[in-house]
Amino acid sequence: MIEPGRLRLRRRRHGRWPLTPLSPVILTIVIASLAYATPPDMAFSRLLPAAPALAASMWPVLPTVLLGTVCLFLMIGLGVVFPDLGTGYTAAGIVAVTVAAAYGSHVRLQRERTLFQVRLVADAAQQVVLSPMPRRCGDLEIESLYVAAAAEARIGGDFYEVVEARRGVRLLIGDVRGKGLPAVGSAASVVNSFREAAYDEPDLAGIARRLEASSTRYIAAFPPEDLMERFITALLVEIPHGDAREEGRIAVLNCGHPPPLLLGRDGLRPLEPSAPSPLLNLADLIGAQYSVDTFPYSPGDHLLLYTDGVTEARDRDGTFFPLAEWMQQQRPRRPRDLLDALHRDLLRHSCQGLDDDIAALAVRLD
Repeated sequence: MIEPGRLRLRRRRHGRWPLTPLSPVILTIVIASLAYATPPDMAFSRLLPAAPALAASMWPVLPTVLLGTVCLFLMIGLGVVFPDLGTGYTAAGIVAVTVAAAYGSHVRLQRERTLFQVRLVADAAQQVVLSPMPRRCGDLEIESLYVAAAAEARIGGDFYEVVEARRGVRLLIGDVRGKGLPAVGSAASVVNSFREAAYDEPDLAGIARRLEASSTRYIAAFPPEDLMERFITALLVEIPHGDAREEGRIAVLNCGHPPPLLLGRDGLRPLEPSAPSPLLNLADLIGAQYSVDTFPYSPGDHLLLYTDGVTEARDRDGTFFPLAEWMQQQRPRRPRDLLDALHRDLLRHSCQGLDDDIAALAVRLD
């Protein structure tokens, strides 16, 4: 499901192209033509059972049976033209394969219905985490990109959120270790906590403590030996409102997440933290010392927040996507155009096969 402000990738894996629905008919015509046009000892007619077998992978039960019936009559016709063709054995094979193909088609359709229901649940779960996001907050233009690595499941553990609070616009992006519904549950607990804390807390450190408490309560239901494997990286950014900005500075708190990139007239700047802050769910083990850094910016600058799926996308040689170099080459453009270009170039770099979830936020500071 595609929502305003969000882009979800629906892609084919590299080298995997779907068969045309007419493939069984084409195969039947080719085999029958070869059987009629070649000497009987070549026995191309023995390949006719392949047509209903192929149909079972893409057709419903009734068309599959009808194609098998057509193949049976074709075989009988060939037997009339070529009496020594062994029509009985091949006809029996066509009947047996058609019955098996009809059953296989029935089973496939049942599984497709089940998968469709699972996708509906996955979409509903994902919408809990990624609710519709405003494209503009005051004088900030914001766009988002979300791509689940498991395209069939259409669900992943990356998340983001934007809240316009009293002190400014606050942004969150993060990545849950793991995949599937457990990862989405962890992401939902963090995002829901952020939606409340962003309005109440006076600074980013207070928000981080709220997120830590929420994620800790959520994972408490899991076995203790799994706690070290259930951490979350997160990045918090606060951009003050126009009438509250002091010397044009934004605040950043980084909990083990890839640093955001700021592209301006002076070039590209990775907004690295001056001191590390603990990943969510690890504060009790390594201490809850949160470091908030401020960085200058100018009107027209572009801020890119992203998850590690962007920088860890590999090409055929195993080379990572060069995000910093790519960002430096971008001309000034709207955030939506920037993310569309990132999406396109990631696919080109990875040869259409992304192995990790991807989330990104692009912000233009007008």
